Amino acid sequence: MEWTGKRVSVVGLGKSNMALIRYLTRHGAIVTAHDQKDETQLGPAYGELCALGVELRLGRGYLRGLSFADGIFLTPGIPKDLPEILRAKAAGVPITSEINLFFDRCRAPIIAITGSSGKTTTTTLIGAILEAAGLKVYVGGNIGRPLIELVDDIEPGAVVVLELSSFQLELLRKSPQVAVVTNISPNHLDVHRTMEAYVDAKRNIYRHQRPQDVVVLNHDDRITAAMALETPSRVVWFSRTREVENGAFIGDGRVILSRRVRGERSLIDVCAVSDIRLRGEHNLENVLAACAVGHLLGATAGTMREVVTSFTGVAHRLELVREAGGVRYYNDSIATSPARAIAGLRSFDEPVILIAGGYDKHLPFDEFAEVVVEKARAVFLIGETATKIRDAIERAAQERGAGPAVKLCADLQEAVRSAKEAARPGDVVLLSPACASYDMFQDFEQRGERFRKVVHSLTEEAAPDIQRVDA
Repeated sequence: MEWTGKRVSVVGLGKSNMALIRYLTRHGAIVTAHDQKDETQLGPAYGELCALGVELRLGRGYLRGLSFADGIFLTPGIPKDLPEILRAKAAGVPITSEINLFFDRCRAPIIAITGSSGKTTTTTLIGAILEAAGLKVYVGGNIGRPLIELVDDIEPGAVVVLELSSFQLELLRKSPQVAVVTNISPNHLDVHRTMEAYVDAKRNIYRHQRPQDVVVLNHDDRITAAMALETPSRVVWFSRTREVENGAFIGDGRVILSRRVRGERSLIDVCAVSDIRLRGEHNLENVLAACAVGHLLGATAGTMREVVTSFTGVAHRLELVREAGGVRYYNDSIATSPARAIAGLRSFDEPVILIAGGYDKHLPFDEFAEVVVEKARAVFLIGETATKIRDAIERAAQERGAGPAVKLCADLQEAVRSAKEAARPGDVVLLSPACASYDMFQDFEQRGERFRKVVHSLTEEAAPDIQRVDA
């Protein structure tokens, strides 16, 4: 659909929709912006929107008038069943998104990555591998700068690498030429309501593919492995635990690429697992997925080796913040689900002093608590979910016969300082919350930055001991 001269409602004024509004107004759309925030809360965005000539509907009743629009662009994460949205849809108003418009307008091939965890690391690695291979690469989507403002300038010979969340996928009507699903575990059930709806949103990354397209799937994940039975495109695998015919796997402690062409199978050695600097088996899966995609697009083993053995990670993802008094402090603020926090905990052989808790996405903590009891020496909990996580840990400790000391803290600063007092030389203090941040912070990045600031304020004094307690 061409939007010149059309009345367009843009609901939600986050970073991606602000970029969308700039694009739409530049192309002659008549834009109305809707947001729960008021003029003061919008800050500098308010002045920019006024300068663009955008009509504003803010605060209470911000969704009024949607049924009179020629099209509605929804922000990722907004419930699609709000009454005003349903009424507009029933009136025949098209409901779409910034990502849909990008797919419609982009002339270059798109590689898109989704999953419950590992999206950003895998996306960043793929972008780095393809750039090192000499391609013109644009990386965006759920990370970095929204690419909608650049879409008219992206040449067909370039490659676009997009991280896509389940929220961005919900309304997607096209699928990329190469789709990657890193893993699936419960997440965002506060918005998606059910696990089935969450998984179904993820399916849009390959649902509209053609037979010549490719989907790259995790063979070790039960849900993603089953997706191979329904995808309309060619399947490429990655696996830590088994050899695959077509894709990337670990063999004899090395990253191996496998491809079968006209009945002939070839194996290509990329690097030793021990040369990869990222911590954790989950990051090994991310490396395998990135290498599988790099191989599809013609990157050499040498190029992939150079990238994956020098890559040290993305901020807020098992990020080493500081070592003080023999204790290492890691920022894993991106761990906004129990599954992600489990992966973080399992990345360490050292004793862990854990900081967890936050906004309640209505996810179960039982498996997380079992791993906490196994891996953590002490736990400091914050936010809405603190008591829920404490109760799950107590149940798991009772089953095991012993468990970590657990303390509820008023805020992140108290938790970090308490963790510092509990830690001994050789320990790891790990912020891996297992929850979103919205009860106390704007997003996981602000939470991680606050953690860094508090950690850097600590002295290097030796910390007293703390004893495990019997359940």
